[in-house]
Amino acid sequence: MLDHLGRDIHYLRMSLTERCNLKCIYCRDESAFCKAKEELNTEQYRILIRQFVSLGIRKVRLTGGEPLVRKDLTEIVRMIAAYDEIRDLSMTTNAQGLAARLPELKQAGLKRINISLDSLDAERYSRMTRGGNLQQVFDAVETAIREELPVKINTVLIRGENDKEADDFIRLAREYPLDIRFIELMPIGKLGESGERRVMNREILERHPELYPAEPRYLSQPSEDYTADGFRGRVGLISPISHRFCKDCNRVRLTSDGKLKMCLGRTQETELMPYLTGDGQQLLKVMRSAIYAKPAEHQFDELFHSNRTMNQIGG
Repeated sequence: MLDHLGRDIHYLRMSLTERCNLKCIYCRDESAFCKAKEELNTEQYRILIRQFVSLGIRKVRLTGGEPLVRKDLTEIVRMIAAYDEIRDLSMTTNAQGLAARLPELKQAGLKRINISLDSLDAERYSRMTRGGNLQQVFDAVETAIREELPVKINTVLIRGENDKEADDFIRLAREYPLDIRFIELMPIGKLGESGERRVMNREILERHPELYPAEPRYLSQPSEDYTADGFRGRVGLISPISHRFCKDCNRVRLTSDGKLKMCLGRTQETELMPYLTGDGQQLLKVMRSAIYAKPAEHQFDELFHSNRTMNQIGG
């Protein structure tokens, strides 16, 4: 459907859980505890996806937390993929334990994988994720390529932590059919609020003049894509801080506790849980009204303070 600015809202980022098997330093506090009992159940997701499809959603990305901690993940994938209207179904994951589950997820209807990977050094990766196993990520990437599932690698560069690895990640795009995407550290959570450790994506372009713009893979994508001679993949720059893409934003977010969130850089949310019973007409009305009123732009540069950590939002 169209919002009040005429933007075609057809992309849903659906968080399945706040829980995660890792505690990445920019995502949530080390002591944070996430409650499974407050999550939407399978039937509630079934009700909601039906309404989202009726409102024009054509693209869904499953997020978290970590989607793989949901025991009903394959069932949810199959449920969404059953709609002919859904043209693209992907998942963002840290890939811990993903390799063994990829074949069944592909069979259920998953079409693409986004893997969060912030270091190619095993020791640094373990430290940044507070316990992650880098080899499991490599295994997942190899399995995805073998299963012919397109892979995007999402990397958040943090000054003084992993910013010196940018060249190594770009080398992956040259050698493998991967999209390597650098995402600017957002002002969400303690690490990102001050902005002192944020690496602006323009710094990457300044260091790599060999990169030149590539045609976008789809309209309204958040990344500016680049390639270079001899590259098998791409380098994508997602720059919500230094380069707004709000005027073309086509997405809304559903949190795992049943809130409809119109913008990552806004605190406003619409509660959907009270409307999940009945014939669905009131639920549809509330959802339509919230989407129509989607804000014109984020507030990241206006002393923004998020009411949720990243694992509670869903990326």
